[in-house]
Amino acid sequence: MRGRRSKGALGAWPLTARLLAACLLLALLASCAGGAAPSTGDVADGGERGAALTYWAEMNGNAAGIRSDFRDVPFFQEWQKQTGAAITFLRPPGNQSKEAINVLLASGQLPDMIEYEWINFPGGPEKALRDGHIMRLNDLIERYAPNLRRYLAEHPDIDKQIRTADGSYYAFPFVQRDERLRTYQGPIIRKDWLDELGLPVPETIDEWHETLKAFKKRKGVEAPLTFLGVPNPLNGIENGGFVGAFGVKKGFYVDEGKVKYGPLEPGYQDFLALFRDWYAEGLIDRNIAAVDSVTQDVSMQTGRSGASIWNAGAGIGTWLPALRQLEPDAKLAAAPYPVLRKGERPKFGQRAPSVGASGGVAIAATSKNAEASVRLLDYGYGPEGHMLFNFGTEGLTYEMKDGYPAYTDLILRNPDGLAPSQALAMYTRASYFGPFVQDVRYMEQYYAMPEQQEAIQVWADTGAAEHTLPQAPKTEKESAELAEIMQEASTLVDEFSLKVILGIEPLARFDAFAQELRALNIGRAIEIHQQALDRYKQPD
Repeated sequence: MRGRRSKGALGAWPLTARLLAACLLLALLASCAGGAAPSTGDVADGGERGAALTYWAEMNGNAAGIRSDFRDVPFFQEWQKQTGAAITFLRPPGNQSKEAINVLLASGQLPDMIEYEWINFPGGPEKALRDGHIMRLNDLIERYAPNLRRYLAEHPDIDKQIRTADGSYYAFPFVQRDERLRTYQGPIIRKDWLDELGLPVPETIDEWHETLKAFKKRKGVEAPLTFLGVPNPLNGIENGGFVGAFGVKKGFYVDEGKVKYGPLEPGYQDFLALFRDWYAEGLIDRNIAAVDSVTQDVSMQTGRSGASIWNAGAGIGTWLPALRQLEPDAKLAAAPYPVLRKGERPKFGQRAPSVGASGGVAIAATSKNAEASVRLLDYGYGPEGHMLFNFGTEGLTYEMKDGYPAYTDLILRNPDGLAPSQALAMYTRASYFGPFVQDVRYMEQYYAMPEQQEAIQVWADTGAAEHTLPQAPKTEKESAELAEIMQEASTLVDEFSLKVILGIEPLARFDAFAQELRALNIGRAIEIHQQALDRYKQPD
């Protein structure tokens, strides 16, 4: 059994680690700070007069590719203008927020507001509260957040998900309550190649096998199927993908009210056998463990690959225009999540939770500007803030047409050549996360191509709603225990899965692998999720 260690226990860091953290913090503050010129106006709705607020967040990749600093992004300029706030923004290096948050919290030098995946904090948000990192928000929301308070009263299902097990509010949430917003990802395939080869859009595993072989042998495609391999080797198919055809997920799921962990189940072994064979046949990207979003884009846009699993926006919406610049007759189509037998309904598929893990904004326990911070964050849940976060500035990025906020050409046909996803990231937060409620009217316009609209319908036709674990609050003890178990269990699953697929590890070791998982106390992790689920189902 592997030695246990908790990377999230900041107070237990050795002296050398703490010294390193201090150095990293100084570097972070020196290189990543960005803000607006101080304002002498009141904070939104008359908060602490003249308060200069600080806000820590990772920048959206679409915006970061255009602007290096929050203060140069029009949305954040407008947010301050409309609220009267003066905000200095701090950002971690790209894709390093989990490492940077540890450095930040260990330093004790915290900004007023911290945007992070607080639900996944080691030990859970209750530990972040108890350790004095963030502030309990119940009284502050009651006094200074009328918009969020009103929304939660009208939507008790959301209210239930943003509190800890003991009833504490800990962050201003990102909410996508409308079901049409919660499915945006699935299998994407070169439809023009299918037509050329006389093949249907694949539905079953056998049809996928024949299709990928045809791409390889008859089209000479180097990597017929590609998908994200970072931050873990099977990241791109964790929402169901090809694993789901065998009745399991790579993580936890619900089956007839019982929580299960996919890698323990026989279906996971069947999936590994399939991908081992496909890899040996050259049907899967040889760089399976290193594919990031950039290399995935290149593979699909250059014809190196003919199928992937990605988003309607960043996938179809980005790839198809790029493909058609090189091949005017290129086509992309959504394929349903694969099944074993024709006519079956996929058991799993991508379905985001109604309260996103990302985008929650907490207030540091050390903040001297709690009231002003709460008023600022509450703005996104009111009518004016809702429009700003989802549609931007009226007359610039949208116009009201018969009561409907229609995006202008600045968003949909940007004169500077920005893709809609990039323009939205510059002027709104609609296509990303943050302290607001996402509006389905954004999606209706963002997915402008018929291929995108069809994709959403195809991918949504699964049983994911019945089998996805809700964001059920856990106690501090449960969260800490779960984080410790999964730190090692997830690593074991990733390592074993990759080795089997690459042919390094024999599939016959699956039973021994399952025993290793049990030795790491995966049964207790299942029990914790089950307890949280049972509590969540109970009426308040």
